[in-house]
Amino acid sequence: MSLPRIGVVIVTMGTRPRELEDLLASVDKQDVPAARVVLVGNATSLDDVATDATRIPLDENLGCPGGRNVGLELLRDSGDVDVVVELDDDGLLIADDVFRRVQRLFAEDPKLGIVGFRVADEDGCTERRWVPRLRADDPMRGGPVTAFLGGGHAFSMPMLRQTGLWPAEFFFGHEESDLAWRALDAGWEIRYVPELVLQHPRTSPARHAVYYRFTARNRVWLARRRLPVPLIPVYLGVWITLAMLRMRSLTGLKAWWGGFAEGVRTSCGTRAPMSWRTVWRMTRLGRPPVL
Repeated sequence: MSLPRIGVVIVTMGTRPRELEDLLASVDKQDVPAARVVLVGNATSLDDVATDATRIPLDENLGCPGGRNVGLELLRDSGDVDVVVELDDDGLLIADDVFRRVQRLFAEDPKLGIVGFRVADEDGCTERRWVPRLRADDPMRGGPVTAFLGGGHAFSMPMLRQTGLWPAEFFFGHEESDLAWRALDAGWEIRYVPELVLQHPRTSPARHAVYYRFTARNRVWLARRRLPVPLIPVYLGVWITLAMLRMRSLTGLKAWWGGFAEGVRTSCGTRAPMSWRTVWRMTRLGRPPVL
């Protein structure tokens, strides 16, 4: 059995130097070395980072998906790797066999497109929002799913060549859903593998000032891009209701509705809705594309 070559992409803004140093060390200690590691600096020079990785400093902040695309394009065009592992710059691989396990998973299943890692905090706990399924009571239950976490995952390079890369225009928020839905629609499998662990500090996505605006805007864009027409109002209605029930900030409320309006009035990019067959497949996997 031929084992795939592993590549790694990490995007940083240079604001977490100690965490990035620890992450790079955890990548270096893997018992199967990466064929190539790419470090992308979103609006940062990377001059102070001590690493043998390929460094790509960017003059502007392209957002997480845009920055990741820079690294993915380099690896895709080089032909050096078959599987790409992407990691948050404040994450940490606590085991040294992660890449070996990833290799085996992709070698054994040619239709495997995405492997999602389990994210755990410093105490080893996995928050419910980090489990990529609606029934999130058991974070150790792996298997086929319809979503994955952006903090730690692996992509099949043949899948990326077929489906395309991250939606860079999203900048922050729901880019994982856009890519996951495209992968499922193209017939690829997404698998949650809880034995693959990325340690990540407990944080709230709302710590980002643009969280509410981008969350609302990108949900509208996602629906307009990827859903059959009858499901668009259903999806948006569900998420308007949930957002209003969860909202605890007047500032956040104003930003959320501003983002929603932006999503309605601005271009969502190329529309390529999923097939009804994919809708049914996602429903059978436990998460229809309206939740």
